[in-house]
Amino acid sequence: MRKISNKRAQSIKAKQRATITFRMNILFFSIFILFTILILRLGFLQIVKGEDYTRAIERTEEVAVNTSVPRGRIFDSEGRILVDNKPQRAITYTKVQTTKAEEMYKTAKKLSNLIVKKTDNITKRDLQDYWLYVNEEEAQDLITDEARNKILSDEELSKKEKNIAIDRLIRSKISDEQLNSFTPEELEVIAIYRDMASGYALSPQIIKGDDVKDPVTVEEFAQVSERLGELSGVNTTTDWRRVKNSSLAILGSTTSPKEGIPNDRLDYFLSRDYTRNDRVGKSYIEQQYEEVLQGQKSVVKNITNGKGNVIDVQTVYEGEPGKDLVLTIDSELQLEMETIFEKKLIEMKKNAGTKYLDRAFLVMLDPYTGEVLSMVGKQIGKDSVTGKQTVNDYAFGSFTTAYEVGSTVKPATLLTGYREGAVSIGDVLIDEPIRIKGSQPKSSVFNRNSRMALNDLEALERSSNVYMFKVAYSIAGRTYQPNQSINFGTDAFSKMRNGYAQLGLGVPTGIDLPGEVSGVMGGVEDGQLLDLSIGQYDTYTPLQLAQFVSTLANGGSRIKPHVVKEIREPSVDGTQFGKLVKEIEPTILNTVDNTRAEIERVRQGMQRVYFGNNGSARRAFSNAPYTAAGKTGTAQSFYYDPAQRKSFQTVNLTHIGFAPYDNPEIAYAIVVPWASEASVYESNYTSLLAREVVDKYFEIQKKNDELKENESSSTPIIKPAFTNDKIDEEETE
Repeated sequence: MRKISNKRAQSIKAKQRATITFRMNILFFSIFILFTILILRLGFLQIVKGEDYTRAIERTEEVAVNTSVPRGRIFDSEGRILVDNKPQRAITYTKVQTTKAEEMYKTAKKLSNLIVKKTDNITKRDLQDYWLYVNEEEAQDLITDEARNKILSDEELSKKEKNIAIDRLIRSKISDEQLNSFTPEELEVIAIYRDMASGYALSPQIIKGDDVKDPVTVEEFAQVSERLGELSGVNTTTDWRRVKNSSLAILGSTTSPKEGIPNDRLDYFLSRDYTRNDRVGKSYIEQQYEEVLQGQKSVVKNITNGKGNVIDVQTVYEGEPGKDLVLTIDSELQLEMETIFEKKLIEMKKNAGTKYLDRAFLVMLDPYTGEVLSMVGKQIGKDSVTGKQTVNDYAFGSFTTAYEVGSTVKPATLLTGYREGAVSIGDVLIDEPIRIKGSQPKSSVFNRNSRMALNDLEALERSSNVYMFKVAYSIAGRTYQPNQSINFGTDAFSKMRNGYAQLGLGVPTGIDLPGEVSGVMGGVEDGQLLDLSIGQYDTYTPLQLAQFVSTLANGGSRIKPHVVKEIREPSVDGTQFGKLVKEIEPTILNTVDNTRAEIERVRQGMQRVYFGNNGSARRAFSNAPYTAAGKTGTAQSFYYDPAQRKSFQTVNLTHIGFAPYDNPEIAYAIVVPWASEASVYESNYTSLLAREVVDKYFEIQKKNDELKENESSSTPIIKPAFTNDKIDEEETE
């Protein structure tokens, strides 16, 4: 056997050592890589995902809780309370995500021994729920195995649908005798459980509050408070409800906790983190300013164990009341205006031919800011119990209903004529009966047969229909020729309506209240252009009329009207207003295209309506101690009687004006629809009504100015309501 040389052996050993070293290096490098990956992974889990996994272990969740946070209060322009919150005792129940029906029934039974609960609202399903709870085994025997298996074997149904079908079948087998077997004590348990179950997880549900018909007694409140440790989820707290110091309808109303969010706005509110049983504004100011008035809910951290049971609740945010609103309306002025209109409406109703008269409106604005100083709507109704006549608040009709307004639109017709080059300042036109082929003559009220030369000022002063007819002819590019057919075309209607829209007629005013309408726009029939020019065709709201006259009063700026003046933080001490959050500034929607001279010319014509020798409102305003200007209106209209299914010809009465003339403080519009049947119409008495309204404004304003001079504090002070009237929302529902 040949010996391996020593040199060769050493070479083999060297190679083996090199291989072992290489392998060891790979092993150590692999271990290093693995440890590096492990460390990085542990770092990722601890640093990046650590908080998520900790939360998963502790099952900690921060949620907004539907605590009873008072809504913001509403004040008038002088700081008087209009809508307040009345505190009330309340017994509540709050369930968590893991609360079972059995637990709630046990708590309901304990609570029924401490309070008296009305059972009026119990439904058949509530009775079935309770019967199934106390008769669980017997309930399963109500249906046969064959019927159960038939449902379970239906492959078209999901597991959930199968359970629903079985439950429905079982409920159908429960007899009326079984459902009527409950004692009064058991019915109380059912009623309490019903309220408990209707709430949402972590959202306190009122089981019994200071309901007008079923209030919590002091004894009940005390007894429950003493035993809260035995009543899981039950609490005694202070709730609140809305109380008004005014019957003004535009204040709006809120839902009750039982009503919760209206179905038609459910998605809107749920997307904004509301819960289904939240109280929300459901009309007018309460609805429009919901997000301001609604307080901020408490936020709590619910700490649960691995089984999902809440083991601790920590408050993260206490919540806060809603912000307060200060309105533009003076409640004293508003009440005085309402009194004037209610009295006048009753007086007018006594006249002959007032069968269809049932309402009257006033809107008064600050022409430079758009502030609504007063909004009055009165409507005659009938008490459903006594059958006696009543007069109800219908202020919202000022912007939700529209009417033909007659000659009060003539200033708009004249301005449109100036702008379109159809007439110039000082132009003289002949007032004469307009005779159109195939139609009855159309004339001015004061001139049925003769020919009279009038300039533009005289046309407004005397309310000439014919002057406006001839302006309309010219806007359409036509010249009046007696006994000829007319063909105005659609362009003339567009020009006329666009001119009106610049002034606020036939378009939304932009008021900060929901439900505003724009009125009804007629067609483009040739003969109707003349009617449009004197307010006998399209319809407008009382608020549009007020915005229109405000635009004239301030020199040509159409300003958005608003009923809220300021938004403030809640008062800290109940004496002084909270910090100012926002002051509502004037918003100019547009400026009319007319020159200052043209606008002033129209204003002069309106002043002559009040003080000119032939002014249509001279009898009411000629001796006024202030300067003013206005325009009267009478419109032929139709009242549709649904009982007789036919229309009857009536007369609408209107009036617009502003005062003082040089630096107007107020602009106002009065509308009395269907004031008289056309056959017995005699005169327009809205001018006297307007005079009474303006006089009362200046009387109150003078008194307020004197009081402000004597006030030493610059910080707004909360004042008591102007009246002692209290309107509880729950009592009126």
